[in-house]
Amino acid sequence: MENTRLQKVERLLQKDLGEIFQAQTRQMRGVFVSVTTTRVSPDLGLAKAYLSIFPSERSKEILENINRNKKGIRYELGLRIGKQIRKVPELAFFTDDSIDYIENIDKLLHQDKERSAE
Repeated sequence: MENTRLQKVERLLQKDLGEIFQAQTRQMRGVFVSVTTTRVSPDLGLAKAYLSIFPSERSKEILENINRNKKGIRYELGLRIGKQIRKVPELAFFTDDSIDYIENIDKLLHQDKERSAE
């Protein structure tokens, strides 16, 4: 039962954080930040959010900006979920580079396929 509650909180945080980042990046042309996964500690004190950032070349810079603005993001999140959760968890942000990893594997497979066709 506790596991179900954690999953509900994780989905709620993922949805609301995604909306917050969508609103914030609307002013920045050509930048897109999406929340791919959230993980919440069992005591609901810490939430880890994994972000997919496009363009990936700027992901380090954008992640640093997000971490500098962590308190503001947490405050805005609190305004959105304050009625559903008693205490808004501390936030930790990480880049989710799985898309880059998949693209790299796809590129390597494509190169290997071209070599075998020759």
